[in-house]
Amino acid sequence: MTRQHTVVRRAPGKLFVAGEYAVVDPGNPAILVAVDRYITVTVSGTAEADVEISSDLGPRGVRWQWQEGRLSPCGTDDEQDARIRLAHVVSAIETVARLLTERRLPVPAFSLSVESGLHDDGRKYGLGSSGAVTVATVAAVAAFAGLRLSLEERYRLAMLATTALEPRASGGDLAASTWGGWITYQAPDRPAVLDLARTKGVEEALRTPWPGFAVRRLPAPQGLALEVGWTGNPASTAALVSDLDRRRAWRGSESHRRFVRTTTDCVRAAEAALEQGDRASLLDQIRRARRELARLDHEVGLGIFTTRLTALCDAAEAVGGAAKPSGAGGGDCGIALLDADASRDIAHLRERWAADGVLPLPIGPAAEGNEE
Repeated sequence: MTRQHTVVRRAPGKLFVAGEYAVVDPGNPAILVAVDRYITVTVSGTAEADVEISSDLGPRGVRWQWQEGRLSPCGTDDEQDARIRLAHVVSAIETVARLLTERRLPVPAFSLSVESGLHDDGRKYGLGSSGAVTVATVAAVAAFAGLRLSLEERYRLAMLATTALEPRASGGDLAASTWGGWITYQAPDRPAVLDLARTKGVEEALRTPWPGFAVRRLPAPQGLALEVGWTGNPASTAALVSDLDRRRAWRGSESHRRFVRTTTDCVRAAEAALEQGDRASLLDQIRRARRELARLDHEVGLGIFTTRLTALCDAAEAVGGAAKPSGAGGGDCGIALLDADASRDIAHLRERWAADGVLPLPIGPAAEGNEE
């Protein structure tokens, strides 16, 4: 019997504030903020196929059939393109379906559509669209099937879906998209988590403590404005992290250990500054995080700092603020924190950015997420 109701769920994008690269390893902390641009997933009943998926970022109206617990496209001339461009959506659906099957609940047929506010005219801003679409898909499909999930259960399902595709993904974007607001986050041991789900099932993976994982909400910075600039160049976080992983001489070296120690200390100090409302200390830690990323870039040659990201940071510091790349760098976005009452400085910063080829984005923090 076809379900006639419709479920709509949305998830915000994210920005990294501090802790990039170090957060990829379990237990190392990072600070992120969810942003008020969203991906919306709508699920409704259908009698046309097992699953039909449409996305404004990929193929429209692709039909999928269940084959031994996996979805296979059957309504497109380019099966490979559909698999690649809808990979995170499909993995999220399959993960929820595994949980339903374990609970001996039916996997309903449905039509799913994706609408992204994290892109403009197909331009990728680096706001965590793959993470947001995974979280929104998990939430929408689960609700359509009648599951009630806590925030952590939604995150865990999204993490299982993501690591099936990207084993080294930290999941920070998933946590920000799930909890919203400002958070501090530590990644779990992903191989252990995947092994748990594979050997004991998704249900057990929702119940068992995950080694390394932690998440906690933080207060928003007091008296500081968050400014976001886009460099105009999309970047691949997965590619940059993989590039660093291949530098085997660096990993495990004293330089690597120093990077992790310094980054961890920086994140912990920034957490304390946020909790104490100490904006001067927070700005100091953002500048320190920039310097540490620059040192990593100089030693390893990843290409974290592009000309425009450097200009973005310099412009903010010139007016008394603090700035750094957000995420893996190599393009995408940078963030700046400035005195919220210094309207002239903020206007000057935006003018400098525009002159340097950096597009100021009208983005602010997103509200905290709610339990279903």
